[in-house]
Amino acid sequence: MGRVSRRVVVGLVSLLALGASGYVYVTKDQLQNTVPTTDALTPRAGEPAPPPADDGAEDILLVGSDARTDAQGNALPVRVLRQLRTESNDGAVNTDTVIVLRVPKNGGKPSAVSIPRDTWTAIPGRGEAKINSAYGVAKAHFAQVLRGQGERDQAKIERDSDTEGRRVLVQAVQDLTQVRIDHYAEINLLGFYLLTEALGGVKVCLNHATEDKDSGANFRRGEQTVSGGEALSFVRQRKNLPRGDLDRIVRQQAFLSSALHQLLSAGTLTSPGTLNDLMDAVHRSLTLDPGLDLLQFAQQARGIASGELTFATIPVVTANGRSADGQSIVQIDLTAVREFVASLAGRPAPAAAQAPGGPPVGGSSTAVPTSAAGGGSGSGAAPAAAPLLRDSPGVPCVN
Repeated sequence: MGRVSRRVVVGLVSLLALGASGYVYVTKDQLQNTVPTTDALTPRAGEPAPPPADDGAEDILLVGSDARTDAQGNALPVRVLRQLRTESNDGAVNTDTVIVLRVPKNGGKPSAVSIPRDTWTAIPGRGEAKINSAYGVAKAHFAQVLRGQGERDQAKIERDSDTEGRRVLVQAVQDLTQVRIDHYAEINLLGFYLLTEALGGVKVCLNHATEDKDSGANFRRGEQTVSGGEALSFVRQRKNLPRGDLDRIVRQQAFLSSALHQLLSAGTLTSPGTLNDLMDAVHRSLTLDPGLDLLQFAQQARGIASGELTFATIPVVTANGRSADGQSIVQIDLTAVREFVASLAGRPAPAAAQAPGGPPVGGSSTAVPTSAAGGGSGSGAAPAAAPLLRDSPGVPCVN
């Protein structure tokens, strides 16, 4: 459980591709009407109100889940799971990709802010836990309630419990960042497979050869093309990387950067077949909130796809922390996180940004500007066996 990650980048790539090509203008109604939606943003009676909407940006929560179901709640075939180098589980879901896409309302550059999967933070109804568990634990509890009420339609249980998991995750991210989440987009495990296949693979570059049995990673040094299960291994590996999950985030961002460059420079978008495959993948594996207008998002995507996007990771105190019950965690300073996220929209942090008790024990926090360009920027110390490779156009080299 929890080993599948970073699929959301490909879902974002597909939406950006459709927006950059203008194709979505022609098929907007068709696409909008076939993408499943979820009401994950509306607080229920008695729940705390979300942060103020006027926070200087439109904020889209991009989530990658390791659910072994499609967007309609149907279980994935064993054949597909095998191709993805994973297997069925007990229904548990982790969200190992959590990104807040901030699009400033003043015309500033948008930012994609990654939240590490092991970030130790407050989870509504549970106290402190890893943020990647917020969705799954709430989903499992709600599914149990539904079964206790006599519900027997497994696909319906999956869909309804997914909505509950999303609601709790949205609340956790809002509590952490103190920004209002305006829209929600989620890509599942099936989506990664379909979208990388539709793209014909994505070029990546590694500074050093690497291998990891858990993720299935086995890559040589240098530039190479990955797709399907191999691409999944590339973006989920964290063992044998200098900074573990923080370097995995850099991999994810490099993957997105390379995929966008490939789409916009190699004529990929002129292929009706590729665009149709992307459309099919989006409506089979993407879930949105009802208010996310794909046409409006496509217009924003034009600027993002042209390179006007900054990658970053929330400030961390240490990626090697330990919780009271012995779990390996990413320790943060809430005040630093909230100030950093607010600054991306040119705003000071809200009054609620000062966390009770001040910074946690363990030292000051440091922002992690995990740019995916320039010889593996932000990817930590590399082995000394060979110098870092030079990036080729649009293909950042990382660890």
